[in-house]
Amino acid sequence: MNNRRNWLKKVSLGAVGLSLCHFETFANTPSENYIFPDAEKSPILLRSNENPYGPSPLARTAMQKSISNSNRYGWDISDELISLIAKKNNVSNPNILLGAGSTEILDLVLQYTALQKGNFILAETTFNYWAFPSEKLGIKKITVPLTADKKHDLPAMLKAIDADTKMIYICNPNNPTGTICDYEQLVSFVKEASKKAIVFVDEAYLDFTKEKSLSSLVIENKNLIITKTFSKMYGLAGARIGYAVASSSTIEELSALKSSPNLSVSRVSTAAAIASLNDHKFIEQVHAANEEVKKYTTEQLTKLNLTCIPSHANFIYFSLDNYKKDFFKQLENHNIQGTKIYEEKGKWTRITIGTMKEMQQFIEAIK
Repeated sequence: MNNRRNWLKKVSLGAVGLSLCHFETFANTPSENYIFPDAEKSPILLRSNENPYGPSPLARTAMQKSISNSNRYGWDISDELISLIAKKNNVSNPNILLGAGSTEILDLVLQYTALQKGNFILAETTFNYWAFPSEKLGIKKITVPLTADKKHDLPAMLKAIDADTKMIYICNPNNPTGTICDYEQLVSFVKEASKKAIVFVDEAYLDFTKEKSLSSLVIENKNLIITKTFSKMYGLAGARIGYAVASSSTIEELSALKSSPNLSVSRVSTAAAIASLNDHKFIEQVHAANEEVKKYTTEQLTKLNLTCIPSHANFIYFSLDNYKKDFFKQLENHNIQGTKIYEEKGKWTRITIGTMKEMQQFIEAIK
């Protein structure tokens, strides 16, 4: 146990000075807590856009320390986290609602939308798993095709709004395409669309860009809801922690649909999120590593004559039209987990950006 504490202290002190090369080495050398008996046989996971470098050193330490207090509810530290999130997003505490990952926020907004029967609009193709219960909730789904370059067609989405539209969903950057909306165009879209319905913007991957969030706009716009997550950039997908940013009145209405607002996130996860927000060096390193490995992977896919969509996230969307082998069989043969075909026309698929070593193995597997 003493050795473990000493290791964690050394990691925390040493993280600041890590180069990208050393960063990746550290990130893929887990402590004894993270080694599995069949580690050598574990698949390379390139399916769910997870951060391959894990939680930050500070977050791991915070989680370990918080375990001993897991017999207590997390009201006190939830307030601390909400304050940090509000500051990061240039809003106030009443503008924040915590959730068990952004998935809970997505589910909650769909339920909120369904209180008034009608329809909601989203792109085809986008992140849509949260929308599956819509029929059972009595609300109709309307899809609007992406543009030829795989971007949200904001003018077409605006035209699709009718008297029954209750919500429009925008994933920005979009999953699975990795494309991003122009900031000024998106602001104009929100201004117009929110006059008629709720605009729900999913910024799960915005941390991988230098683009501005729309979060500060919620103060004056009751019909704008933003959702964000600690699952991607912060490496806490398994910890399940996300949040909504909206006007205080909208947060109150969303909270009324929960039995215990802000209490669905565990104390351990909350402690990890607080530490993550303070570990700026780790986030810089993750961002730099993602950009470097993404550039390498895109170049290699292009050399294989596979068309790639420029990505603003931690994954790449590319076409298998020119690929002569069985792509998914190649992955299976090399113990790599990918996703699926998202669009039959063009055979478009997505791959998560792993570590440099993982992506080199991925490229070798499909050659």
